[in-house]
Amino acid sequence: MSSAAARHILVNTEEECLKLKIEIEAGTNFAESAKKHSKCPSGTEGGSLGEFHPGQMVPEFDKVVFNEEIGKVHGPVKTQFGYHLIEITSRT
Repeated sequence: MSSAAARHILVNTEEECLKLKIEIEAGTNFAESAKKHSKCPSGTEGGSLGEFHPGQMVPEFDKVVFNEEIGKVHGPVKTQFGYHLIEITSRT
């Protein structure tokens, strides 16, 4: 079974998500940004979600994590929880 590891930043609005993405692409540290801005409890861990398998996250999240490029910041990704920036750190 495939697995992946990722970290994310969860915010309330698409605008905030886009602003953070621009900052990260310009050099802001992803983990520091997660600690400062993410409304998910994982923010205290720099947004790290650890390793997980398909079906453990909401479908919109899984679609990105199991199909998109590793090491790149993806998003905004809208889910029932808000807007995410997702960085896939590994996938097998």
